[in-house]
Amino acid sequence: MTSHDSESPSVRIRSFAGVQKVPTPKAEIFQCRRFLDPSLCRKIVDLIDRERRPSTLADPNGDEYFRTSETCDLDSGDSIVRMVESKLDALTGIDPAYGEPLQGQRYEVGQEFKPHTDFFTPDGEDYDRYCSVAGQRTWTCMIYLNDVEAGGATRFRELKKTFQPEAGKLLAWNNRTTDGGVNEATLHHGMKVRKGLKYVLTKWYREKPWGWE
Repeated sequence: MTSHDSESPSVRIRSFAGVQKVPTPKAEIFQCRRFLDPSLCRKIVDLIDRERRPSTLADPNGDEYFRTSETCDLDSGDSIVRMVESKLDALTGIDPAYGEPLQGQRYEVGQEFKPHTDFFTPDGEDYDRYCSVAGQRTWTCMIYLNDVEAGGATRFRELKKTFQPEAGKLLAWNNRTTDGGVNEATLHHGMKVRKGLKYVLTKWYREKPWGWE
């Protein structure tokens, strides 16, 4: 199956056991509790802790506190990473060639990712740089890897929905509108952790095969 023909990702995701469609007309967004089992989550947390580095922004906006987490790109050659990738590919039905490398994020107390979208702003400073090879981002799959003692929720303000971190829970959403444009309603806020740590796993898919080294 290619990225955007045959069965659509939204139809495929909806048919996956345990998936719930979030009731909103503004965006296609789904959640699935216990998508990953706790032991696998813990193994990924260990990988993130070994490789983490300060997170960056595609389009810096002058706010040095806009994204204060740590990030790591996970090695696709690792058997644990391959297991997660395969599960996400089965969920979405999107050809793996269209996927960015799996990325992990770690948030300490006080760290956050202020309201942002996952797509690249069409008139943004670095749009051509990030979209010239593989095109715009289409779908996002995000998995919470641990329960957070306090804070760390993901808030979609336009959708009036807030999701609490829960080990193994997946959120998946379409960053585009039905006409293929970007969906501003997918604006979301990785809210500040108030107590403990927060670990997240993110997979983004593109319009074209991923061609970056």
